[in-house]
Amino acid sequence: MKPSDSSVRVRSFQDLKGLLEKMTVPPPPEPTHASPDEKIKPAVEPGEPKTERQIFLDAMADVTRIPRSERIPGSPQARSPADFDADSDTMALEALEKLVRHGKGFIVAQTPEYIEGKADRVYPRVLERLHRGDFSIQAHIDLHGLTVESANEAFEKFLKASISTGKQTVLVVHGRGLSSPVKPILKTKVQEWLSRGPWRKWVIAFSSARPCDGGAGATYVLLRRRPLTKRFLKRNAAQRT
Repeated sequence: MKPSDSSVRVRSFQDLKGLLEKMTVPPPPEPTHASPDEKIKPAVEPGEPKTERQIFLDAMADVTRIPRSERIPGSPQARSPADFDADSDTMALEALEKLVRHGKGFIVAQTPEYIEGKADRVYPRVLERLHRGDFSIQAHIDLHGLTVESANEAFEKFLKASISTGKQTVLVVHGRGLSSPVKPILKTKVQEWLSRGPWRKWVIAFSSARPCDGGAGATYVLLRRRPLTKRFLKRNAAQRT
């Protein structure tokens, strides 16, 4: 029986080797380096989807390279997270040293010991200025070591003398009351005398002092030249109720 004819011819591997030797594959083109004055141009064929590199080249199309001769030497080097941690630790230690040695950085208004108060129709800005020390202190009294009765008597004599002599900004030192079992006694009483007692008609505003003047252990008091009338106080009390 004769084998059937086939349109496919099988060639030996020797013939395949000869064909491969005849075929020449051109080497890939060498990359070209742009000169410093040349602009970066994207190589994107129309109709093809853009890769991330092509998108970047599009964005940089109008960017001109800076010649090496015009570059600024000593450019900042990349910093590691450890460098930032070291800087933050150093800054924290410096701030702590300033706080302990000089009292800098301590803000009384941001502590629970801070007290303040103002009369009706007084702008909050006045309180900020008072606590900031914008008003010069014209007189002061120290109630340390006094009983409540003795402190009240001294406090009233002091305010009466201050008002009669035209003083407007005074300082009342009462202490922080850290030894009190529940809350500071004299400090609480001074706040009560300024906001509820008979002297409230003379008080424009009061606030805890700055650290240099006693901090939470002292209170600035801003006084009026003339007291508020009873009619004004009664009207405001009726509006609040």
